[in-house]
Amino acid sequence: MPYVLALDQGTTSSRAIVFDRRGRAVAKAQQEFTQHYPRPGWVEHDPRDLWNSTRRTALGAVAEANLTGKNLAAIGITNQRETTLLWERRTGRPLHRAIVWQDRRTADLCTRLKARGLEPLFTEKTGLVLDPYFSGTKLRWLLDNIPGARRRAEKGELAFGTVDTWLLWQLTGGRVHATDVSNASRTLLLNLHSGAWDDELLAQLRIPREVLPEVRASSGIYGEVSALRALRGVPISGIAGDQQAALFGQACWSPGMAKNTYGTGCFLLMHTGEKPVRSKNKLLTTIAWKIDGRIEYALEGSVFIGGAVVQWLRDGLGLIAKSVDVEKLAAKVKDNGGVYLVPAFAGLGAPHWDAEARGVIVGLTRGSNAAHLARAALESIAYQSADLLRAMEADCRRKLRGLRVDGGAVVNNALMQFQADLLRVAVVRPRTTETAALGAAYLAGLAVGFWKDRSEIARLWSADHTFRPQAPAATTRRLLGEWHRAVGRAKG
Repeated sequence: MPYVLALDQGTTSSRAIVFDRRGRAVAKAQQEFTQHYPRPGWVEHDPRDLWNSTRRTALGAVAEANLTGKNLAAIGITNQRETTLLWERRTGRPLHRAIVWQDRRTADLCTRLKARGLEPLFTEKTGLVLDPYFSGTKLRWLLDNIPGARRRAEKGELAFGTVDTWLLWQLTGGRVHATDVSNASRTLLLNLHSGAWDDELLAQLRIPREVLPEVRASSGIYGEVSALRALRGVPISGIAGDQQAALFGQACWSPGMAKNTYGTGCFLLMHTGEKPVRSKNKLLTTIAWKIDGRIEYALEGSVFIGGAVVQWLRDGLGLIAKSVDVEKLAAKVKDNGGVYLVPAFAGLGAPHWDAEARGVIVGLTRGSNAAHLARAALESIAYQSADLLRAMEADCRRKLRGLRVDGGAVVNNALMQFQADLLRVAVVRPRTTETAALGAAYLAGLAVGFWKDRSEIARLWSADHTFRPQAPAATTRRLLGEWHRAVGRAKG
């Protein structure tokens, strides 16, 4: 059984990748699915789309590699975090569309909870802030707004889960209702220190314990596939939220090591060891993973709109036909021409945490054109990530010596070079950029002995390209200053 299958269920598409013992992708499949926007600020997915696209890509990747379930040692799952689902235990029928992590419908609830003085309690216990981003208030909304849902939940008839839990339930034919600590730590319901659901937090959000999944380690056997005939009997033995999985896939296992994932959003995580670090700069303290009975922690900063700003240029404005065209368009001008785009389409995440902020474009003149806007959009991704890193350095009281990067946007050399210029450190792109899927594969493989230990995995990591700062520091300081002025205008 020389292969591991990783299922990577993301915000806009589902992917499945088959990895060999050297951590190389030997086959992959990907499928996009529909995004639903029923009201301004609301974002939803059809749970059936999440499962069907995952099922199709899993079977497609295995078929492309000319394999069967007998060739697979294990399956790992990584997923978009915070996205919230509620379904019937008896039938598996979803009661509502999944509420996506980008959704802002619970902003008023978060404001009311803050007004009651509850944010310090939630931050102390969960490492998070009271923001619509997280799953707990989304689950509260479902229980409050679906007729009879709360009563049925209290009777144990309903099951809540983030996407990992939903996929695990489907793969095992409804036999396993569980999640891992990394996903659970994003719900506002898990005690960061004990790694267990917290009764006081459940009471404050009016969440019945009966609806919750079991919390397990990130690496360990959860169950076996029963729903897919071609993969029947293959153990599911690794689960982690996509950003924690990427941190693991980048082999960032020592305190101070950091990675940034450039996807729909951007997510910068720094490993902080076996003790959580409290942030003074509005970053999140989160569980990285639990392996061999030990919980390890990370600091995290989130950019809500990263690569999604390029999708907006494509789908919303029609400036480009394909996302990859943005680099060529931006290269038509030598600089941004004084144009700054703050893509606060869903508010601002760390270090601002302003749910009422909205996107702005500043600095437009008669000479501004589509290329300037494309460049400003790309640069906004790097600016937001730079703000996160500076806040993280302040919390950890150490300067980062390098940043490992992954995600779809890292193929854009101009963006990566601009990021290195802003950060004044080396930005390192690995040979395997599908690091979330790779991290899920590693976690699954470790549980079944496919890889012996982390040291064996560490030897598999290698760099593809290193981007070093080239622009003068004075230039980047000026650009950052103008960016911060633009951010001030975007705030609610």
